[in-house]
Parts: sequence; structure tokens; C-alpha cells
Amino acid sequence: MSAGPAVKLVEYMNLSPSWAARLTGLGFEAVHWSTVGFATAPDDEILAWAREHGCVVMTNDLDFSAILAASSGQAPSVVQVRTQDLLSDAAVSFVAAALETLREDIEAGALLSIDEGGTRVRMLPLHRPGSV
Repeated sequence: MSAGPAVKLVEYMNLSPSWAARLTGLGFEAVHWSTVGFATAPDDEILAWAREHGCVVMTNDLDFSAILAASSGQAPSVVQVRTQDLLSDAAVSFVAAALETLREDIEAGALLSIDEGGTRVRMLPLHRPGSV
């Protein structure tokens, strides 16, 4: 881990709460949404909470990226974990490595899509094809 402050994460309901404990053990600050908000909270409420608390949203779906694109949102950063094996230590390891490697992009505002094959990064705000 680098010497800067830890990347702060809020994990969406579609990820196991075990991610928070494992990422915390690797030096990140991580909470599962179920410990800070209602499980049925709408996605825009979770994005607002993450923005207010300086957290990155970590999820397994595409809903948050769609909201950021539609709203031209500049924050918070969103990490999409796009692997089928969401409970393995290997998945936690490659996500942690990407978070650390791309810390500057995350701090600037980014959408990361992470899978076994690597990480794709799009800086925020996202623009729809054909828009400025």
C-alpha cells in the first residue's frame, strides 16, 4: 500500500460483506452498505452517501455507471467488479491491486471495471456517445 490515505469504499448489497473485512485487512477503509444504510435504498441515495463521505462505490452491476453517465456525475468513483467468482481470495487480491495502482484516477473521479483479465478505466464525467 502507498503512504497516502486509504481508499475508502462502500460496498453495494450485491457484494458479500466479507469483502469489507478482507479489504480492510489489506489497508483499505471499507464498509458494506448494509451497515450504514437501508438494504432497499435507491442507487442514487447510495451515490449521494458515498459522495458525502468521500467513498468509492464498489458493485457487481452496471446501474451506478448508467446513473453517472445519464447525470454526467463527476463523483463518486465507482468500481465494478465483473468476475463470476466473487468470493475468492484471488478476486479480492486483483481488485485490491487495481485499487492501489489506480489510486490517482480514483481520487480524480473514475469508473473502473475490474475482472480477471485486467482493469478498464473511464474518467468522470462519463459522456454518452455523440455528446460533448
